[in-house]
Formats: sequence, C-alpha cells, structure tokens
Amino acid sequence: MKIGFIGSGIMGRPMAENLLRAGHQLTVYGRRFDRIEPMLVMGALGKGTPAEVAAETDVTFTVVSDTTDVEQIILGDRGLVHGARPGHIVVDMSTVSPAATRRIAAALAERGVHMLDAPVSGGETGAREGALSIMVGGETPIYEKVRPLFEILGKNIVHVGGHGAGQVVKCCNQIVVGLTFEGVAEAILLARRNGVDPVKMREALMGGFAGSRILEVHGQRMLDSNYKPGFKVKLHHKDMAIVMDNAQETATPLPGAALIAQQMNALMGAGDSELDSSALMRALERLTGDGK
Repeated sequence: MKIGFIGSGIMGRPMAENLLRAGHQLTVYGRRFDRIEPMLVMGALGKGTPAEVAAETDVTFTVVSDTTDVEQIILGDRGLVHGARPGHIVVDMSTVSPAATRRIAAALAERGVHMLDAPVSGGETGAREGALSIMVGGETPIYEKVRPLFEILGKNIVHVGGHGAGQVVKCCNQIVVGLTFEGVAEAILLARRNGVDPVKMREALMGGFAGSRILEVHGQRMLDSNYKPGFKVKLHHKDMAIVMDNAQETATPLPGAALIAQQMNALMGAGDSELDSSALMRALERLTGDGK
C-alpha cells in the first residue's frame, strides 16, 4: 500500500521514520517545513495539503495533538476526505474524543472511505523503538489490512472493537497511568515526611506487587526531579479532559480520574505544561509547601 503520514511531533516523527526504515514510501504533510524535513531527507515525498496526501496514497496515518486538529485534517476544507478515493483507509493514531471519532468515521463512510482509530501507549521511547501498544477500533477486515504496518510501529497490537473503541481503551489507559503516577508520588512524599529514604522505599516496592514500569521509570524521575518530557503535562491534561467528558456522556462515576484531572489542572495553572506528566509530584509537593 502507498502510505500517507500526517504528524511530525514527539510521537509522529519516530513512527514515520520507522515506516521509512522498513522500506515503505511515505507521502507526508506538515504545517511547518522544519518538522517534516528530516522525513524528506530520508526519502519521503512532501505535499501541500492533507487532500493531496490522500490523493496519492491508499492509507493515511494521522498523529496530531487534539480532536480539533484531527477533524480539520480529515474533514476540513483541505482535508483528507477531499482527496481520498473510495476504499482509502484513514488511521488516526492521535488521542481524541471517542464520540468525535465515531462522527468522523461516519462522515468518511458516506464517501466510501474507511477509518481505524488506533491510539497508542508507550511514549517517545516506544515510538522510537517500534514498541508501542496500539489499541485499534474499526472494522475487522480493515484492521487486518493495516496490521502489517502496525507491526512496524508496535509490539502489543489489539483490535478492541468498533469505531471509537480504541479511543475508549486509551481513556482507560490514561486513568491507570494517571492514578499510578499519583500513587508513586504519594508514596515518595510519605516516605520523605517520615524521614525514610525514598530511594530505598522505591527499591523495596519494586520487588513486590507494587512494582510497575511507572514506579521504575517515573519513580526515578520523581526522585531526581527530572521532568524533561516525555509525555507532556499539557497532553495528559487534554487526555483527562477527554476521559471526564466521556464519563459525563456515559454517566460513569470516576472519582480517581477526576482527581488526576484536577492535578493536571494544577500543573497547567502553575505553568508546568511543557514538563513530563510525572511532574504530578510537584503538585503534591506544593500542597505541603515542599515544592516550587
């Protein structure tokens, strides 16, 4: 299949580069030339609009920041829908609203264009190493067509249901990640305030049921106060807003998720939007007067 790719940020660029390294020809679009230039150097072809990308390809991946961007790139005046032929496949790997995803899929279907929603987990490292977890919503035959490309981008690929299901599962992922961040940060804070070495505390917890990838990687970040992103606070803040919107739409009580949403609000208000989301530690430190 001829592949289009739109998205050249922390996640999108390494994903596109992995497809190029695997020998695929990519046609790309970006609002800023400097963001897509590394892909052009690797052999990608550049186009001036998303519609032009779709006109030259069989499947187009999108990896952008928010729901508004996805809607504009796919359905906007110069969007993919205006260049896509019947049978084209749009694969949105952004993290966006499940409800909006279903609306976009329905609008594309009216033009004979297919869609998969395939948000990811694994961060910049997972994107760079082709080791992402990919949660896919959409029709099974379309998923099977795209699966060989997913296998270049990720290691854990699960078809979770129909349109929007991938985004729902990503919401679930962000709840678990956020609450685990909170648990690790609270454990470090409690150890410190009891005069216990939090480094030793983390070492002890890593050997039991409390052990996790987040305790390992982000626990160390919190101990070092190293909040270089990574996955930025502003993106986690956006994701938790999607979670809470969906909770309201479905009348689902999510008290833990609401707490994380408020912690992200606090970080945004304190000017920490560009930090790694493990900076949630800072929100707790400020509550005790220990932080900046």
